[in-house]
Amino acid sequence: MSAYELPMFPLEHPVLPGQLIPLQLFEPRYLALAEHLHGEIEADFGIVGIERGREVGGDDVRADVGVVVRVLEMTRLPDGRVSIVAVGTRRVKVNGWLDDAPYPRAMVTDWPDDVIEDGLDVAAANLAAAVHALVDAARRNQPGLEVEVPSIDPDHLDTSIWRLITFSGLGPLDTAALLRSTDPIARSASACTIIDERRELLDALGDNDR
Repeated sequence: MSAYELPMFPLEHPVLPGQLIPLQLFEPRYLALAEHLHGEIEADFGIVGIERGREVGGDDVRADVGVVVRVLEMTRLPDGRVSIVAVGTRRVKVNGWLDDAPYPRAMVTDWPDDVIEDGLDVAAANLAAAVHALVDAARRNQPGLEVEVPSIDPDHLDTSIWRLITFSGLGPLDTAALLRSTDPIARSASACTIIDERRELLDALGDNDR
């Protein structure tokens, strides 16, 4: 696959394909990014996690794996900030960073999943079961909690797995590790393990309160 240049937005928490991402832009470099995106017919940019450092001000160490996101909505606010809502579309590998002026940019290559012929439906169902069990544990600790677990789309099982992982609200290190996995079945199994550990912790906290 050929490398191409992509405007980038480093974040303290990595994002995943299929994830809805609200952003508030206020730094001059990201206002310049918004100006660039405003003129694009299909406004895409990349998001990568920050491995060390801070999101604001630069001097960060950025991950070499990220996600291309597409702008769904852009609003210029009265105080000069720009509000963006975007959605993750596909994963990319960062080949190298370019000059940050006027905004961060990188040369990237699309990085699709491995092609899986069988077993993806079972992997998605197992992950959904783990997520439902986590929600049930959360409801036992917080009665009245109203959340709806994403449903599985049999025609888009890979996307369904990403959405279930996103819904689980995992931490940045776990999210980054899952983003690097190219095998959706192995990714789903790893996510199940992490989610089960969280559920067991919630159950233990609930037992201590009784």
